[in-house]
Amino acid sequence: MNERCLKSLLAVSGDTMSEVSEKETNPPATEAAPPCPTVTERDQWMVESQVFQIYHLFATIPPNAQTLMLELQRDNHVQFLSKGLRHLSSAFSVLDSNRPWLCYWIFHSIALLGESVEDELEDNTIEFLNRCQDPDGGYAGGPGQMPHIATTYAAVNTLITLGGQKSLASINRDKLHGFLRRMKQPNGGFRMHDDGEIDVRACYTAISVASILNILDDELIQNVGDYILSCQTYEGGIGGEPGSEAHGGYTFCGLAAMILIGEASRLDLPRLIDWVVCRQGKECGFQGRTNKLVDGCYSFWQGGAAALLQRLYSIIDKQMEETSQIFSISNVSEDKESLDGTSTHATYRGTRAIESGSTDFKNIAYKFINEWRAQEPLFHSIALQQYILLCAQEQEGGLRDKPGKRRDHYHTCYCLSGLSLCQYSWSKHPNSPPLPKLVLGPYSNLLEPIHPLFNVVLERYREAHEFFFTES
Repeated sequence: MNERCLKSLLAVSGDTMSEVSEKETNPPATEAAPPCPTVTERDQWMVESQVFQIYHLFATIPPNAQTLMLELQRDNHVQFLSKGLRHLSSAFSVLDSNRPWLCYWIFHSIALLGESVEDELEDNTIEFLNRCQDPDGGYAGGPGQMPHIATTYAAVNTLITLGGQKSLASINRDKLHGFLRRMKQPNGGFRMHDDGEIDVRACYTAISVASILNILDDELIQNVGDYILSCQTYEGGIGGEPGSEAHGGYTFCGLAAMILIGEASRLDLPRLIDWVVCRQGKECGFQGRTNKLVDGCYSFWQGGAAALLQRLYSIIDKQMEETSQIFSISNVSEDKESLDGTSTHATYRGTRAIESGSTDFKNIAYKFINEWRAQEPLFHSIALQQYILLCAQEQEGGLRDKPGKRRDHYHTCYCLSGLSLCQYSWSKHPNSPPLPKLVLGPYSNLLEPIHPLFNVVLERYREAHEFFFTES
């Protein structure tokens, strides 16, 4: 065993040098030497150590000090976010093509906190995003840049978050619809931009924008379900493209898009649940992929997918019932079905519910939130709140990936979005305030509820829905 491996093991096991020397000199006859830890294992142990130190400190301090540690630092978060709207350092120049995203992350976070900014700053943002709007449709990452579906999603969500006639009316829906049609591909996917990549993220952002603006039609949804279905992996999660590893961000995008087009029942939902819930680890937060480190942003991407699945329980129950019936068939029958192309996998995936012809898919998002029927959350919501408040929150304002990382606007947005989902995960209605015992820390931690399909504050979604559906 080399010295580097030995030191790594010492850091974890707590063995002294003499103890290890004795073990190496006289190893048990039946025991093999322990393998050298991998980089992944060492990183995992380091994160666990940092997280558990925080939890140990929390467990050993008086109750009044615990309350202070769990308090959401609203004023500090708003100050951190508002500062980002007025001035960013030169280090942010690498995000020059992502400026609508910065607007969305910041304004959405402020809206989640129940706060707003002065009218002048809102007007400046509307004007800036209007300069990002391409004459031929869609929004670019900055004035004069190429329109991109991802920054279009960010810009539209920002304008909906700002709300009001001026903001909502600034979106050129006809041109945007033309842009989305140009990005649509025969295989059902969308390109992110002219000659750009095709992936599940593009499908979601395109379908999300079209749905919330009431421009979703049969042409845009054609074959989208086929493409996303081809991205569901053997693990149950959804990858970015066919053959890719299951990933939390793409899983949320794929599932949300399938719901918005009325085809969620085509996915293998029980396996999807298994994959998502197993991503919540011993740190209490979520990881994005198997064997990866915990990350605060997946509080929304994985927590959001779980929140969506929570509302699909009737479809999931039906799929599980069908599966149990299939597995009760004899081996001979199973072999015959496999040869006939109706094996367990084929039958499972073949339960198609393409509802665009029989269901008003334009109202799916509205009904999804207004016909809310409470079910028990699929993940440990209190544990996730604990990770967000104790490990992801910086007391000076802003939220981060994990202990040891720096705060940023991206993680602030998605940690707060995940926290909101946790707080309302037991609610019988989206407008019903949760019981105090379901909000970790003081009840003043309660955030605004969101529409989980779009990740915009629910009140702003309803305003947009009324505006765009009345305009049609």
